[in-house]
Amino acid sequence: MTIVDAVAEPLPRAVIDLGTLRHNVAHLTRLIAPAQTMLAVKADAYGHGLIPVAEAGLAAGATSLAVLEIPAGLVLRHAGVTVPILAWLHGQATDWRAGIESDIELGVSAVWQLEAIAAAGADRPAIVHLKVDTGLSRNGATREEWPGLVQAALELEERGVVRIRAAWSHLADASIADDEAALAEFRDAVAEAEALGAQFEALHLAASSAGIRMPEARFSFVRFGIAAYGFSPFDDSTGAELGLIPAMRLEAPVTEVHVGGTTQVRLAIGWADGVPTLGIAKTSIQLNGRRCPVIAVEADTMLVDAGAHRVEVGDTAILFGPGTDGEPTAEKYADWAETIADEMVTGVAARVPRVYVN
Repeated sequence: MTIVDAVAEPLPRAVIDLGTLRHNVAHLTRLIAPAQTMLAVKADAYGHGLIPVAEAGLAAGATSLAVLEIPAGLVLRHAGVTVPILAWLHGQATDWRAGIESDIELGVSAVWQLEAIAAAGADRPAIVHLKVDTGLSRNGATREEWPGLVQAALELEERGVVRIRAAWSHLADASIADDEAALAEFRDAVAEAEALGAQFEALHLAASSAGIRMPEARFSFVRFGIAAYGFSPFDDSTGAELGLIPAMRLEAPVTEVHVGGTTQVRLAIGWADGVPTLGIAKTSIQLNGRRCPVIAVEADTMLVDAGAHRVEVGDTAILFGPGTDGEPTAEKYADWAETIADEMVTGVAARVPRVYVN
């Protein structure tokens, strides 16, 4: 076996098509009208890049943004984003005052969070979304805790410490029956809160799954996450079947070509860059318009079998992309690796450069 050529310091890259992302957001926004789109940009916009994705999504029709933590909301504010931003994952070290004074709207699921907001000493009322747990158990007040949470928020609203904007929850998306039961639970919780005196400006329950298939759960707005990035939230349909196109293409250059009984090619990307090692026997990539099976995935490189096809150092391999030219999609790669597309795109390491087009 002979090494034909090699290059130094090659880099993989994740190409983010912002035009495609705008297409997805506009498509979903039309689907759910008159409800509005809250674009979820958690986890650095599912690995696509927080600020470019936020700007593209807002340009395409989203009217608000969802992050997990206040610091991500502050990054958006410092970048000049002025639309409503919701943050709901809080800990004991949360800088409540910074969030409140930057108009970050706060998802609140426990009385201790309201107490921390009151103790923060902000110079304006905190805008809060009260969360009830309807079965996902990710966070949110239980139905037993819910009246106490609402009452505590109402007392702080009387004092001018908070402004109650919304009631909300997450669906488990386990089955249609489960989601319908959770929807009924949510309606009951809202009615209970209103009986206590709460006046909600907005209600929100649906994310990608229910936003697409459960119109009765859309309420004021839908929190679109993975669907906005081009992927299906369902097991029984692909993103393409829903009119969505993946916005990320993960590619890597060829660094070595070994010619022998078959041509083996080394690519400058590995598990340290987020390439799964599970399911290698089923995995293939696209190289020069042809699918090539993966032989091995190492820390910084991977080896593929190009068969008898001609390959040169510097050629570009596509691990996954929109699938329009025959390359695997992240959904397909996720099937091979026994995971989900969310993990594939979010798992692309930060050291892999993001390149933006359109």
